[in-house]
Amino acid sequence: MSKVLEQVEAIVAPITDELQLELVDIAFEKEGPNWFLRIFIDKDGGVDIDECAAVSEKVSEKMDENDPITQNYFLEVSSPGAERPLKKEQDFENAVSKYVHVTSYEPIDGRKMWEGTLVSYDGTTLVITITDKTRKITCEIPKDKVAKARLAIQF
Repeated sequence: MSKVLEQVEAIVAPITDELQLELVDIAFEKEGPNWFLRIFIDKDGGVDIDECAAVSEKVSEKMDENDPITQNYFLEVSSPGAERPLKKEQDFENAVSKYVHVTSYEPIDGRKMWEGTLVSYDGTTLVITITDKTRKITCEIPKDKVAKARLAIQF
């Protein structure tokens, strides 16, 4: 599956670069009987429906020429939304001082989930301040133990 996503990224990245958009993520997922190729794009100030449509049209044309996906699927192009995933180094660096949700592959100090403010990121370790009942706790999470990370909405 990751080889297919790499091939799709090789097709999509030049298109988003040309349109001066950031390629945030690509997902190929099955929902019920249907497969969906989801492409998430962004830029400072957010993307609009016209930009999503332009990317969709250009990606469709390129995928028609040389599609690495053999089965039928639906193509969706959208913004990653307020809870955008953090995957690339730059995503983590940009998220410093923001509220995040992080899960790990295995427990670290008895936890596998943290939601709080990303205080710092040095390329190898995330430092997050969380609130546990009434006290603030600072947690260090090795980047190589992070299963998923995203921005989160604080309530």
